[in-house]
Amino acid sequence: MDIMKFYRGEEFEAYRFLGAHPGEKGTVFRTYAPNALKVSVIGDFSSWEELPMDRTGDGRFYALAVEEAEDGMRYKYRIYDKSGGFIDHCDPYGYGMEVRPGTCSVIRRIDGFVFSDGEWLEKRTDCRDKPMNIYEMHLGSWKRRSDEDDEGWYSYSEIADELIDYVCRFGYNYIELMPLGEHPCDESWGYQSTGFFAPTSRYGTPSELMELVDKCHKRGIGVIVDFVPVHFAVDHYALTEYDGTKLYEYPSDDIGYNEWGSRNFNHSRGEVRSFIQSAADYWLSVYHFDGLRMDAIRNMIYWNGDESRGVNQNAVNFLKTMNSGLKARHPSAVISAEDSSAYPKVTAPVFEGGLGFDYKWDLGWMHDTLDYFRSAPMYRSRDYHKLTFSMLYFYNERFILPLSHDEVVHGKATIAQKMNGQYNEKFPQARALYMYMIVHPGKKLSFMGNEFAQLREWDEKRQQDWDMLKYPVHDSFREYIKALNHIYLRYSALHYDYDPTNFMWEDCSSIERCIYAMRRKSAEGDILAVFNFSDWFQFSYSVNVGENCSAELLLDSDDQLYSGTTPDGGTKFNCSEGKMNVDIPPFSGIMFLLTRKE
Repeated sequence: MDIMKFYRGEEFEAYRFLGAHPGEKGTVFRTYAPNALKVSVIGDFSSWEELPMDRTGDGRFYALAVEEAEDGMRYKYRIYDKSGGFIDHCDPYGYGMEVRPGTCSVIRRIDGFVFSDGEWLEKRTDCRDKPMNIYEMHLGSWKRRSDEDDEGWYSYSEIADELIDYVCRFGYNYIELMPLGEHPCDESWGYQSTGFFAPTSRYGTPSELMELVDKCHKRGIGVIVDFVPVHFAVDHYALTEYDGTKLYEYPSDDIGYNEWGSRNFNHSRGEVRSFIQSAADYWLSVYHFDGLRMDAIRNMIYWNGDESRGVNQNAVNFLKTMNSGLKARHPSAVISAEDSSAYPKVTAPVFEGGLGFDYKWDLGWMHDTLDYFRSAPMYRSRDYHKLTFSMLYFYNERFILPLSHDEVVHGKATIAQKMNGQYNEKFPQARALYMYMIVHPGKKLSFMGNEFAQLREWDEKRQQDWDMLKYPVHDSFREYIKALNHIYLRYSALHYDYDPTNFMWEDCSSIERCIYAMRRKSAEGDILAVFNFSDWFQFSYSVNVGENCSAELLLDSDDQLYSGTTPDGGTKFNCSEGKMNVDIPPFSGIMFLLTRKE
């Protein structure tokens, strides 16, 4: 490792030097602790007796080769501060950790698994003009061996085949995993990390995670992982005051802690920048992940996310350096931002003055859309333009439309439960909502359980309510989402999200009727969707389709097949003189393929 690049914040592979590296003759341990009085390594290989480490390099690094240290053994660094006191820390660059509540690092090899996904990686793209339908999930609560057992998880290997079959069957082509870096508390969902290079041991070993990713690629499924470049857990056995001083965090507690009670990374320090971007590269390079979704970017743009405190220019410059470096190393990887700010050019290239992300979550679209569907039908004419506003700013960034884990927890209710009205009124509205989402420009993301209209809020300690599928209304809802997703994957008109000529409103002015008509264009045929979000039947609604166009019904959200009221094949529409006339049931959407006659 080039030490000067490390100090300047330009290193992307510090993990290949620092940490524990097993070989044929034991393991070499290295750690960076510039302000420590001294450092020892302790572990299973020494019966937890101290083995003093040698100062190396410029005197700020410590290293030791231990012949007895083998793969699978636990260890920690005993770091003495200037006063002579010590704390035993896990390895910041460690490749593995033991299962909580244990806090030791574990020696792990990351070179034993042989990937077979060369063809996938060669053909992989960032999906600018291709479909991206993301199934977001928490690996420990999709399916479990037991909800009664706190450790009732399936391993990465055990869950792989069933998960991949599932997402393929129901029309998703990407999986997004919530953070996998080791974390002590299940309730943090991985966002309070103690192991930025250690995939959580809850679900197995690094090799098993590699197997999961490799199997996904063999079936044409991309895998994105959540990544947290903003903050870390407060636990003193981890990064907090690592060498007896605030090495990774800010010296002042005023900006050192955030709203989640965790420590903020000090992005002004080069060694911290090298740490974070090396972790980002690690998941892409070593595990072959296809992208990173970066959490809470607003809190990097502004000091603690507070716009009134101004821009954190060091953090913004770091984002530019990291993103441009990652894209240079992994051009086809997807780097997306969860950012609730209106900061400009988040998805513009760095050389154009942007932050260099490929995509940004459209949280404004999410809030406006869900607010609209929460409102009673009598108020929807008042709120009509909550569903049109997003297209006024859509082309400012490259957006992903998210209905994520954040919207189905903490008293917010699930997506289906958010729909206005009584139980039987929620399902048709939810079906129409998802059709609106699919037709609206932007890549798609939906959290596990949304696809079968789960009604219980997500709980990380329980698997999804799969038994709900014994009820026809939930089973048919999932079949509807399956049909909708496969239409999305199939028709190219729905893929060119960021070309302004691809989208138009055929009707965004039927305010009192609460009707909308959206059109997506392509040479292979246009997609037209007509929505009635009122609670009354709309007969003979007329919409422009153009001369010499024929229409084929693709999907009716009110079809009896999906627990609606319209008999299968009973949707009434006709085209004449450039117009389509269609009868639209309440709380429904109808999707057509328009083609030009020869």
